[in-house]
Amino acid sequence: MPKTTHILNAASNLLGITLLIIAGLHITDQAQKSFADEIAWFSAVCFSMSCGLSYLSIRATPEIDRWEVWADRIFLLGIVTLLGAVLVLAL
Repeated sequence: MPKTTHILNAASNLLGITLLIIAGLHITDQAQKSFADEIAWFSAVCFSMSCGLSYLSIRATPEIDRWEVWADRIFLLGIVTLLGAVLVLAL
């Protein structure tokens, strides 16, 4: 179960960073000029789902690890999409 707590911690931190990026894009009026905003929203949804699944994994019995597996997969998808948003914003 230690992996689940690491996923929850990292996903919640990256969710905050993603929301900060989204807020920064809206404050600077760059959201309409770039596709990075939509990609970052998808990343935020992935991190939120990963947080929820990690929490379910912590609360479930030790024999059930499917929540942890899905939390890990969705977390990885969130990282990839966050990287995509940053690359779109930088280019």
